[in-house]
Amino acid sequence: MNVMHNRLMALAFLLCVLAPSSYSEDNEVMDLAITNVSVIDVVTGGVSKQSVLVNDGKIARVLDPSESVGQSLEVIDGTGQFLLSGLWDMHVHIVYEAQLIQQMPDLFLDYGVTSVRDTGALLANIQPELARWRALGAAAPDIFFSGPLLDGRLVVYDGNGRTEIGRSNASAQAARDQVADLVAAGVDFIKIYELVSPEVFAALVESAGAANIPIAAHVPLSMMAETAGPRVQSMEHLRNIEIACADDAESLFDAREAMIESPGDRSGYELRRDLHQSQRAIALSTVDAGSDRCQRVIESLKGTIQVPTLRLNTLPQYSPIRRPDWRDALSDVPEALANQWIETATFFAGQENSVSEQLSSWSLELVDAMQRAGVPIGAGTDTPIGQAIPGYSLHTELERLVDAGLSERQALFAATVVPAMFLKLEGVMGQVKPGMEADLIVLADNPLDDIEHTRTIQAVISDGVRVR
Repeated sequence: MNVMHNRLMALAFLLCVLAPSSYSEDNEVMDLAITNVSVIDVVTGGVSKQSVLVNDGKIARVLDPSESVGQSLEVIDGTGQFLLSGLWDMHVHIVYEAQLIQQMPDLFLDYGVTSVRDTGALLANIQPELARWRALGAAAPDIFFSGPLLDGRLVVYDGNGRTEIGRSNASAQAARDQVADLVAAGVDFIKIYELVSPEVFAALVESAGAANIPIAAHVPLSMMAETAGPRVQSMEHLRNIEIACADDAESLFDAREAMIESPGDRSGYELRRDLHQSQRAIALSTVDAGSDRCQRVIESLKGTIQVPTLRLNTLPQYSPIRRPDWRDALSDVPEALANQWIETATFFAGQENSVSEQLSSWSLELVDAMQRAGVPIGAGTDTPIGQAIPGYSLHTELERLVDAGLSERQALFAATVVPAMFLKLEGVMGQVKPGMEADLIVLADNPLDDIEHTRTIQAVISDGVRVR
C-alpha cells in the first residue's frame, strides 16, 4: 500500500510540473529507469552499457545511454554496476518447514530470487500460501507449483515422522484421476516421485501431456533413467542416475524389482531407504560418467532439464557452516530453527561418510559430463531441506554449478532462462529485453568474472517495483 501511495503521489507531482505537450508517446512517464548500467546477456555472455525503462511491470525499452530516458517516477543510477534478470530457484518446498513459511517471500527477494518453483506440497497447505503471496504482489516472488508428490502404492512422504507432501497412486486410473484433479486446481506442472510403477508413470505422463502441462520427476526406482528421463521435462537431484550408470546396472535393477514387488511390511519411506542403502554404495563404487554406458544414459537425457541441487548433494564437501557469512544470514531465520540448523550442520561437518562423499564427488562429475554433452541444467536448491536458507542457498547452488564445470554464464543461464523454458515462458521471463517481465537485480560486480558476485546485490526489482 505504501509503495502504491508513493507512486501515485510522485505521478501527481509530475502531472503538475510537466507541460501538457510532454505527454506524447515518446515522453510517457515511466515507473522506473535504471540508467547507464551494464546489462548482462545470459544467452551470449555479452555485456553492454544501456538504460532500461520499466513501466506497468514490464521492461518497456532498452536504450543506448546517450538516448534520453525521459521522465520516471524512480531512477536508479547504474553507473559502474551490472543488471541481470531476476534469479529463479527451481526446487523449493515453501510449506515444508512451518517455522519459515512467513519469512519465505522476504528472504527470497532479499537475495534477488524473484521466481520459485514449488516442487511438492499438499494442495490444502500450498493454496493458502499461493493466495497470500499473490496478494503481496511485488513484495513476493512469482510462484509456480505442482501440488503433491505423485508417488506409487506406497508413499515416501506420508506424514509418518516426516512432512506429508506425497499422495498414493495405486493404479493407472488413480493416476489419471489425480492429474485431472490437479489440473482443475490450477497446478503449473506435476511432480512424479520414486515409488511409482511403470504403469502409473505412463499414465501420469499421458495425462499431463493431454493437459499440456510439464512434468518434474525423480527417476522412479522401478525404471531406468534412460527410459523415464526422455518422457519428462525435468529431473531432480540426479536421483538414481548413479544406478543406471553403474557397471552392474542390470543386476541392480533386477534386485530392485524384486524388493519393490515384495516390500513386506515396509512403509514407503523404509522401502526407498532400504533400496538406496542396498544399491547406492555398490553403484558408486563402479560408476564412471565417461563410460560408454553412462554416456548412453547422458545422451538419452539431452532433451530433459536436469536440476541437480548440487548444494544439497555436495553437503559433505561444502558444509554451509564453513562459509563465514552463513551464520550472519541465519539472523533472518527464526532463532529456534537457526540454532537447530547450526547444531545439525556442525554435527555432520565432523562426520565421515564414504557413501555421501562419493555421491558428492559423483554429482559434480556427472553435471560436468552432462553440460559438456549439451544436457540443459537448471538451478534449484531444495530449500529449506538441508539447512538451506531461502534465497541465500540459490547463490550457493550457482557456485556449486561452477565448481562442477559450468561457466559463470552457463550458471546464470541455469537460474534465468532454463526455468522459463521449463514453463514455456522464455518469451516472457528470464532476460533483459523489451516486453519481458521486469524482475531484475542490480549487482555491484560482474558475475561473469566471478559467480560469487551474484551476492553483491544493490537493488532488486520485482514486477517492476523496487523492493530492495
